[in-house]
Amino acid sequence: MAKITASVYTSHVPAIGAAMDLGKTHEDYWKPLFAGYDFSKQWMEDNKPDVIFLVYNDHATAFSLDMIPTFAIGTAAAFTPADEGYGARPVPQVLGHPELASHIAQSVIQQDFDLTIVNKMDVDHGLTVPLSLMCGSLDPKTDAWPCPVIPFAVNVVQYPVPSGQRCFNLGQAIRKAVESYDEDLNVHIWGTGGMSHQLQGARAGLINREWDNRWLDLLIQDPVACAQVPHIDYVREAGSEGIELVMWLIARGAMADVNNGQATGPAPKVAHRFYHVPASNTAVGHAILENA
Repeated sequence: MAKITASVYTSHVPAIGAAMDLGKTHEDYWKPLFAGYDFSKQWMEDNKPDVIFLVYNDHATAFSLDMIPTFAIGTAAAFTPADEGYGARPVPQVLGHPELASHIAQSVIQQDFDLTIVNKMDVDHGLTVPLSLMCGSLDPKTDAWPCPVIPFAVNVVQYPVPSGQRCFNLGQAIRKAVESYDEDLNVHIWGTGGMSHQLQGARAGLINREWDNRWLDLLIQDPVACAQVPHIDYVREAGSEGIELVMWLIARGAMADVNNGQATGPAPKVAHRFYHVPASNTAVGHAILENA
């Protein structure tokens, strides 16, 4: 059967992608951030998955304010990097895994989670920046991402947004779906977005280092309690865009130490953890967890 062996968590700041694309990674401002992913790139080479299930949010690229699904799974064979107003990022096309994606959709919907099935969509920086951070810069003409990717878009843009508990429970349903797939596949699940940041209003530029790290402690050590953090705490403590962190709970809920909303097994190994401020006007968090 297929199995989730690890989860990856990372911010997906668009300026990070621009720094990579424009060759600015060695500038003094950016060097400390990219140094935090040196371990991660080597880890990816040493622990190459067969498929990545990548949880992210679309930034009005595939979906507009006219229609925003709460949860959407990409089932296409390929996904084109999106033009977000300044041209598409110079990265390879993202190849999908239609068979596993369709199986997950079938299983998760039968577990009473409503998913929107998307057979065609472009993917923006929310998906491509995490891939670049973990895999390094790739030539779109000669290189390819290391494996197929299943995009899973979550609405954290237009209210109402899903709760952390809902996302955590969904992660458990996704793990069950993956484990019922009749092929021996090594699957990684990634939760992206966050950490604390606010892009508008009187608190624009907000970064809350202390809260970010307490929340990351909780995510790793007590995910059941982390799932119960109320929506208002994210907004008050981490800013209006800090709500993106609920997407990390999907990946955490898919790990093997939780079942039916409770911790039931040995905690995952923390292979890597990193935190840095600022990247543009955002706090960057990152962790890699391996199932025990």
